[in-house]
Amino acid sequence: QVQLVESGGGSVQAGGSLRLSCAVSGYTLSNYPMAWFRQAPGKEREGVACIDSGVSTFYADAVKGRFTISKDNAKNTLYLQMNSLKPEETAMYYCAAARATWYGDFCLEARQYYNVWGQGTQVTVSS
Repeated sequence: QVQLVESGGGSVQAGGSLRLSCAVSGYTLSNYPMAWFRQAPGKEREGVACIDSGVSTFYADAVKGRFTISKDNAKNTLYLQMNSLKPEETAMYYCAAARATWYGDFCLEARQYYNVWGQGTQVTVSS
């Protein structure tokens, strides 16, 4: 059974950094697309960053230049390095995986097509 387990969330002050991890079990990362989403209270879940089947990375405009998504196939782990965090980025962060082949920024928009989700890790940014 495929499982995703996020970690690395916490509380930081504005301008700080966090690195989120998503440990994958039950299948190998290989070329499956994966993504990070976030959901703030009262808001829809939104795509933050993703890696497509060609290992290209894509970012939401709001995080470009500050966040970096990466994966370590040997450790079967997905990461999200977040720098210069802002209070409005306080949210639950989720990693997601899809047993599919996607190329391009579709991996950032295809929330409804991801079929495996982690439980989320809370990120709180104080001003």
